[in-house]
Amino acid sequence: MLNIADTLYDWCREDRPFALATVVQVTGSAPLPPGTALAVDADGTAVGSVSGGCVEGAVYELCQQVLADGGTPARARFGYSDDDAFAAGLTCGGEIDVLVQRVHRADRSTLAEALDAVVQGRPAAVAQVVDGPEELLGRVLSLLGDGSAYDGTLGGEREDRAVATQAQALLRAGRTGRFEVGGDTDTCPERLSVLVHTHAPRPRMLIFGAIDFAAALSQAGRFLGYQVTVCDARPVFATPARFPHADEVIVDWPHRYLADTEVDARTAICVLTHDAKFDIPLLRLALNLPVGYVGAMGSRRTHHQRLDALREVGVTKEELTRLRSPIGLDLGAHTSEETALSIAAEIVAHTHHGTGLPLSLGTGPIHHPAPSALSSAARQAA
Repeated sequence: MLNIADTLYDWCREDRPFALATVVQVTGSAPLPPGTALAVDADGTAVGSVSGGCVEGAVYELCQQVLADGGTPARARFGYSDDDAFAAGLTCGGEIDVLVQRVHRADRSTLAEALDAVVQGRPAAVAQVVDGPEELLGRVLSLLGDGSAYDGTLGGEREDRAVATQAQALLRAGRTGRFEVGGDTDTCPERLSVLVHTHAPRPRMLIFGAIDFAAALSQAGRFLGYQVTVCDARPVFATPARFPHADEVIVDWPHRYLADTEVDARTAICVLTHDAKFDIPLLRLALNLPVGYVGAMGSRRTHHQRLDALREVGVTKEELTRLRSPIGLDLGAHTSEETALSIAAEIVAHTHHGTGLPLSLGTGPIHHPAPSALSSAARQAA
């Protein structure tokens, strides 16, 4: 639902009744991930999407029906239909489960603060019951800041605490995810399936080396939604004027800056200096940090020399397997912009476990399932 946070915030603030259709599960290939939503207000105004256009008409009608029926939630599954080409279905061949609910006044109040935080760019999450007892279906719990504070209720204090604990881990990881909770006396008697929508600060892209490739990569990184930092020890090259697309330009020794800056599992580190006096201490530190991606620029000869130097300073074999070097995918790139595209493409493929191969050579679904959000988030919380 956070894909339409600005409109939903306005509707909640105006106390406007509306129905919310949320993709709660995806099977096979589908155009949009779980958590994506479409909303329809009492006047028939629609915002958002659940399928990129394939089944919007059917979902719109279902939203109007839920609003007219007094708010009983409805579930619908949409997939490809061979028998009826005009039936509402997904031409991509996958299936999506959609929960349609009327967002009642109490939930609008609970949502408003979290949606406001999202609109303002602050971290927030919304936990939504997508399967369970009918009286709890669609109920929401909003988490603010680091997730330690929450608003709303899913039926009782034990349920709220159990959901908030797991949702907090997802918020830290910046991932939307679904989990099961309850069905026992320690958490709650009713078993609930909860979908957590998260809005975390932008992931960081740390680019070391104030060169032309860095200027192009900073633009690509910003386009992908990263908070981009360019760092170089040479003040004559590390200037904001040379890197207008970077959020910040830092003059410092790369390894010293990295040691003092905040990183997480979504951080991408791109080492473009290909100068051993910068690279070795920087990579020695980077490969021991819990970041998502570490890549280094250079020829294959430079790469092998770099590996030998890293082994000499104690970098382990396991740590070296994390290094993407030479950096980027083989796109036949020549210009700075093409090279930046190859690096950005590798980061995207690495983040989402893509192969980097042409889709025309594959035979399976083109949409990869999201990484196990709860397990990765739980590892970070541990």
